[in-house]
Amino acid sequence: MAIRYPVVPNQITVHLGKPDEAARDIVVPFTDYISNVASSELYPTWPKVSLESNIYAIISFALNRIYNEWYPSKGYNFDITSSPLYDQTYTLDKQIYENIESIVQDIFNDYVVKGNQIQPYFTRYCDGRKTTCQGLLQWGTVSLANQGKNALQILRYYYGNDINIVKDAPVGDNISGYPGYVNRLGSVGNPVSAIQRDLNRIRINYPAIPKIESSLGIYDKQTEEAVKKFQEIFSLPITGNVDKATWYKIKYVYTSVKKLSDLYSEGLSPQEATFLYRDELKYGDTGIEMEYVHYYLDAISFVDPDIPHLRTNSVFNDNTKTMVMAFQKKYGLPVTGIITYTDWKVLQEVYNKLLMSFPKEYASYVNELYPDYFLSYGMRGDDVKRLQEFLLLICKYDKSIPGVKVNGEFDELTENSIKKIQTDYDLGVTGLVGPFTWRKIVELSKRK
Repeated sequence: MAIRYPVVPNQITVHLGKPDEAARDIVVPFTDYISNVASSELYPTWPKVSLESNIYAIISFALNRIYNEWYPSKGYNFDITSSPLYDQTYTLDKQIYENIESIVQDIFNDYVVKGNQIQPYFTRYCDGRKTTCQGLLQWGTVSLANQGKNALQILRYYYGNDINIVKDAPVGDNISGYPGYVNRLGSVGNPVSAIQRDLNRIRINYPAIPKIESSLGIYDKQTEEAVKKFQEIFSLPITGNVDKATWYKIKYVYTSVKKLSDLYSEGLSPQEATFLYRDELKYGDTGIEMEYVHYYLDAISFVDPDIPHLRTNSVFNDNTKTMVMAFQKKYGLPVTGIITYTDWKVLQEVYNKLLMSFPKEYASYVNELYPDYFLSYGMRGDDVKRLQEFLLLICKYDKSIPGVKVNGEFDELTENSIKKIQTDYDLGVTGLVGPFTWRKIVELSKRK
C-alpha cells in the first residue's frame, strides 16, 4: 500500500485571465510562478518573517489548486488563473525582487497543512487594507512579525493552532489524476479505488447513489451501478463507464462535498489517501499487480524471442527482473528492472496489441489468452462464455465443482464454481477471475 502525498510540480500552467476569459495559457517553472506572485502582491521591504509567512500561504494555495485539480475538474486545461478574483495575482514580465526570490528558493517545496489532513491547506488571504477576509491578512503579518512572531506562529494566528508546515516535499512532474483510459467493468488498480472512495463519500450527500462494498480496487457490478446513478444525477451519459468527463465530474463533486478547497475543509486523511496498489513494482513485491505483470510478460515472451520465456510465480523474483529488463530494452524504456507507471502502460499496450494480432502459428492458443480485465458476477459476453467453456471441461472430471451453464452470463453458479477452484488451489477466494485464476482454469481444463 502507498499513501499519495502531494508532489510539488516542476511546472505549472497559468491562464492569463479569468477562468472563462479568452486568454493565453503559459507553462512556467513552479518557483518562477511563486516568485512572480509574491513580487506582485508583497512589498520587498517587509520583514523577512512576514514575507516567509505570506510565501508559505502563496505556495500552499497554488498546491491546493493543483492537488485537487480544481480547474481540470471544471473542464479547463490549466492549473490556476492569474486573476486575484479567483486565485493569485500573476503579472506577465513582472520584475522579481531578489530577496523574495531567495526566500522562494529556500521554501518552495514546503506547504501548509491543517491537523492530520494530507492536502495542502487552502490558505485564503487578502491584503488586509483595501479588502478583508477570513484568512491571512497580508499587511497584518507585518505587525505580527514586528511583535517577534515567527512564520509558523503568524500562520497559526490566522489559520488556527493545528496548522503545521510540511518541509522538503518531493518535487516531480505534475501527473494528471485521470489515468488516460476509460475504467469499466473488470478494470483494476488505484484509479478504480479512487472512483470507489469518491463515490462512497459523495453518496453521503447524494444517498441515491448505491454504496460500493468492494475494497480490492476492482471495478465490479456495484461500482458500475454507482457510476450509472452518479451519471444520472449529474446529467452525464449513463454508460456505467468512467471516461474523462465522468472522472473529472466525480473529482469536482468529491472536492466540493468535502470542501477541500475551503478554509473549513473536511480534509483528506492519510487513510483516504492510502491506495492498495504501488506506484512502482520491484524485487520482492507480490499481489494483484504482479499477477498482471507475470501474465503479460509470459504471454509476450511466448511469441517474442527478444523477451526470455522464464518461469515465474507470485513474487517479483530474479526471473521477473530479467524479463522486465529485456522488455524495457526492447521498447526503449529506461532499463532499471523496476516497473513504473510508464512501463506498466507500455506493457498493457503491447499485450492488447498481441490480443488483436496474435501470430498465425499460435492461433490455437488465442482462445486461452486472458482478456485483460477481471471477470466478475453480473458480467455478460464472449469472454464469460469462454470462461464457462473451460469450467465445463473441468466439471467433466471434477465432480466437486458446482457446475456451469455456458450462457455467457457470469451468474451465481459460475461464481460458486470459481470459488471452489480458488479454494482447492489456494488462489484467494474472491469469486473474481484475474490472471492467475484464469491461467489455473485453462490449465485444469486440459486435464483428461
